[in-house]
Amino acid sequence: MSLPAGKNVLVILGHSGHNTFSAALADTYAAAARAAGHTVRTLHLADLNFDPLLHGSNPHQQALESDLLAAQDSMAWAQHMAWVFPVWWGGVPALLKGFLDRTFISGYAFKFNAGSPFPVPLLKGRTAHLLVPMDTPPWYFRWFYRMPAIHQMRKTTLEFCGIRVRKTLSLGPVVSSTPAHRARWLAQAGALAGRI
Repeated sequence: MSLPAGKNVLVILGHSGHNTFSAALADTYAAAARAAGHTVRTLHLADLNFDPLLHGSNPHQQALESDLLAAQDSMAWAQHMAWVFPVWWGGVPALLKGFLDRTFISGYAFKFNAGSPFPVPLLKGRTAHLLVPMDTPPWYFRWFYRMPAIHQMRKTTLEFCGIRVRKTLSLGPVVSSTPAHRARWLAQAGALAGRI
């Protein structure tokens, strides 16, 4: 009996820094996915050369930089994505929001459907994991703040465009974590990648 073929996996780091716990999570996830037989690409948004500001209301009037075109190609190539980003002020980092504003545009991630208020998702068939470190206790972020960053990514961005989020790993509080806490969270990230 043959083993199932590995998937094309894209790991996207939405933190603006490099030596961060978010970066460690992304690296651990990518290494575990490779060890599980998947083909992995990584995308560190801080390394891309692009304007994160959408100037005006029509993204099609602002030409995509070559790094964003390459990022769109990688997202189209991917069968599964891992989005790794911290929660800042209840939402996603500005760099990640700017990346989404510039790349998840009509004609690529969705298209408008004449006569219907609901656009057609164009990235169907893909799955995703969210790895979300935060300084707020995850239970408090869920029940008192109602998880705005996670809802933004899961419901109003990825699933809106057809990407099914299979699991969200909320980790924290990072600010008061010990090395043992962080080691356990990294192990959870690796285990999650092994279940793609």
